Amino acid sequence: MGAIFQSLGRTIIAGIVVLLIIMGIAGTFAKVGDMQWWTFFMRWLHVLSGVMWIGLLWYFNFVQIPSMPKIPDEHKPAVGKVIAPTALFWFRWAALATVVTGVLLAWMQGYIGSALTLRPGFATIGTGMWFALVMAFNVWFIIWPNQKKALGIVTVPADEKAKAARSAMLASRFNTMLSVPMLFLMVAQQNGGL
Repeated sequence: MGAIFQSLGRTIIAGIVVLLIIMGIAGTFAKVGDMQWWTFFMRWLHVLSGVMWIGLLWYFNFVQIPSMPKIPDEHKPAVGKVIAPTALFWFRWAALATVVTGVLLAWMQGYIGSALTLRPGFATIGTGMWFALVMAFNVWFIIWPNQKKALGIVTVPADEKAKAARSAMLASRFNTMLSVPMLFLMVAQQNGGL
């Protein structure tokens, strides 16, 4: 058992195997040809991607940003050169996966146009979708380009590096602010929260 948990890849594969066993016991495989099952599966992928995206967003804002001033200067390169670039890789691709699976889910359920145009009955999910689209735009076109400068992935003068770090932090805080109502709106649509 220890060999499974010493490798992230083996741990994820083990999680998939456990899921397949549960699906087999529940008789889920008989439903795989059903569109309703695929809609559920897309929702699951959407939630899984969203947990990764917002989890990393909150990690940056609740853990990494507040902790950096407390880290001795000689240890900061470990965060800036190893941890942050890896976390940002998963962060930006989780954002894209969340948006893509969300759009596919809305399309599969036939409300993509109604949601994006905020029509009655779909304004709640539509507003959540627009918040998520703005947040994903921030990830790819504001946070990531500025983080590349701040982390030294792209070489820039020291003053531009500091400015980029601040811009990335402010955009990340903006996304953290939007994440609270966005998550509420996403859940509210199907659970009568508004």
